[in-house]
Amino acid sequence: MKSAMLKILGVVLFAFLPLPIVVVAVSSFVKNGYFTMPLAPFSLRWYEEFLRDDQWTWLLLTSAGLAVVVALVSTLLALLAALVLNEKSFKGSGLVENLVMLPLVFPNAALGVAFLGMAGLLGISGSYLGIVLAHCIITLPFAYRPILNSLRKIDGSMSEAAMSLGSTPGRVLWTVILPLIRPGLITAFIFCFIISFDEATVTIFLVGPEVTTLPIRILTEIQERGSPVIAAISTFLVLITIAIVIFLERTVGLELFSAPEKKSRP
Repeated sequence: MKSAMLKILGVVLFAFLPLPIVVVAVSSFVKNGYFTMPLAPFSLRWYEEFLRDDQWTWLLLTSAGLAVVVALVSTLLALLAALVLNEKSFKGSGLVENLVMLPLVFPNAALGVAFLGMAGLLGISGSYLGIVLAHCIITLPFAYRPILNSLRKIDGSMSEAAMSLGSTPGRVLWTVILPLIRPGLITAFIFCFIISFDEATVTIFLVGPEVTTLPIRILTEIQERGSPVIAAISTFLVLITIAIVIFLERTVGLELFSAPEKKSRP
């Protein structure tokens, strides 16, 4: 009886969680733009307005471009950190790893205030450079974990064999290690892209009069007008995110985000 109740509770919970998304999605496909019963006639009006508005298209491309840059930089930094912390046992390595994962501990609002002060000191407040820098710090933990997990799955004897055959450390990295950790690199890049593309809490502290992103514009529209176009844009973004996550799960899997196993050192 208790087991049956827990199953029912689990079904109800998982059915309730996506309910707001379902309401928004349905609203984007009806003529009046609002969820009502009975539903209004089906229409693609709000998607047409979204795709025909050059400003929305520009913000979509801008946010995607920023996310690509952030994903590349974060993945590269995470790779360097993982290579050092995975192979070298030095005093303070645990502290360095904790610093890499630190952005996961602080609330995004607190991080936004901190990044605003840092951007002011660096003279990049209200610029795309400040947004990229903040997003790189936020996404770094999400890139570090899958890359580190991939590295710890590699048999160290393969690198040793390549070195014994005369390969330089750089060649071993390029021809042996990077191909073997490709799933981790892909996972890191995609998740950094998604997180940066959808980030709003921290970004709202860093935008300026001429510098903004798609999520910030969506928040502004909700506060000022509440246009049903927002439902169409939100549904479009949710579908893209779901498609990317499904692709990631089918190709490389999501288990790379689990806690890495510690290497036993001699």
